[in-house]
This record gives sequence, C-alpha cells and structure tokens, in this order.
Amino acid sequence: METVDCIKGRRSIRRFTDEPVSRETILNLVELASYAPSWKNTQVVRYTAVESEFLRKELADNCVLDFAGNEAIIKKCPMLVVVSFVHGISGYEKNGEASTSKEDRWEVFDAGIAAQTFCLAAHNEGLGTVIMGIFDEDKVAEVLGLPENQTVAALVALGYPDIDPKAPRRRLPEDLVSFK
Repeated sequence: METVDCIKGRRSIRRFTDEPVSRETILNLVELASYAPSWKNTQVVRYTAVESEFLRKELADNCVLDFAGNEAIIKKCPMLVVVSFVHGISGYEKNGEASTSKEDRWEVFDAGIAAQTFCLAAHNEGLGTVIMGIFDEDKVAEVLGLPENQTVAALVALGYPDIDPKAPRRRLPEDLVSFK
C-alpha cells in the first residue's frame, strides 16, 4: 500500500469479524511501530496484547468508566492492545530533570506517535483499529498486572473490519495552518 493511501484510507473501526488476529501479526505490527520516533530514541512505549476474552470482558465491565461504546467495542473485538509507556524517561534528562516545559506530558506524545504508527501498520495489513481514551488507567494496569513504572496511554481495539466507513469531512489545509 502506498503511504498516502494508507494515511488517507485508515478509519476508526468499531465493528470486527470474528477472525482472530495471530500473535505473529501482533509481533509484526509492534516491530513496525517500534520505528516510530521517540524522545532521544528512548523507545519507552510498550504493548500488551489482550487475547483473552475473559480479560477483555473484565476490562470492558470494570475499566472504561461505564462508557457503553468502549464496553461494546472491547467485548466484540478479537484483540485489544493496551499501549503503555515506561514513566519518567521520555522528556527527561538522565538526572531526572524534565528537559522541556511539557514535563511528563511528553511521554504521552511519544505514546501517541507509536499508537498511530501501530494503527497505520495494522491498516496496511488489512486490519482495523480504533484508539480509545475513555478508561481508568490505574484499573487497566491492575487488571493486566502491568509493572508499576508503566502508565497506560491508550486502548486499541484490533481486528478484521466488518464495516467500511466513509471518510468524515476534513477541514481544508488553509483552515489548519497559519504562516508567520
């Protein structure tokens, strides 16, 4: 797939077929996502692939702040990927001081770049994704037993699309950029 087609063709997919996503596919997507840029090449983003239907149900029932949309998506997707990052490295100097006025917010920036790279790689392989942000990060980390130094950044439902949504209207470039 050409880069422009991949970027313009990716959609947030909220309905999936029952076809499972293989571990080999996940490893391939994570490898491609590892090429996403990160602060000083710290590569702090981590991925937890939740294959277990039981765990996906527990996350949906107890960790998405009663948001029905995310509950339904998580229960029906064949794979949920939890994107997290190792806290306290990205955006910081080796002595622990923040390198930028953004302080710990830079970590989330790196996680966002990696999540989008993961989603574009998935789209390139014929998979659909939707990045979800409504969840209790501490509860998700607890359910999955993530290390204490990791912070959950996003939940990504992943699977083979059962829908082919049209592109939503985009703003014109002239409305999005200013020149000084």
